[in-house]
Amino acid sequence: MPVSKKEISACPIDAMLSVIDGRWKGTILWRLSDGPLRTSELRRSIPDITERMLIRHLHDLVRDGILIRHQENTVPPCVRYSISKYGWTLVPVLETICAWGRVHLKRPNRAR
Repeated sequence: MPVSKKEISACPIDAMLSVIDGRWKGTILWRLSDGPLRTSELRRSIPDITERMLIRHLHDLVRDGILIRHQENTVPPCVRYSISKYGWTLVPVLETICAWGRVHLKRPNRAR
């Protein structure tokens, strides 16, 4: 049975997927694994993402404790995002998923 976004499943896989679900969350985390970035830098590094979707995913990842939002009191305001200590525990999982994805992309008969 599919898990609703409003419900928390006791299944550990569902719990993990509820944090990184979404078309761009893995990519955002992957980009931030090289170090903190401003919102505009993230946007430029992921050309196909819309501004609205980027902000939505960043908000979700901050809410879940995966990212930290740093706002400098400058004019104009400068906002940077970085991976939290807790979020770094997810990076090895993303590395494993990425390695699997590379193998999958090389398969000649993979579904398109």
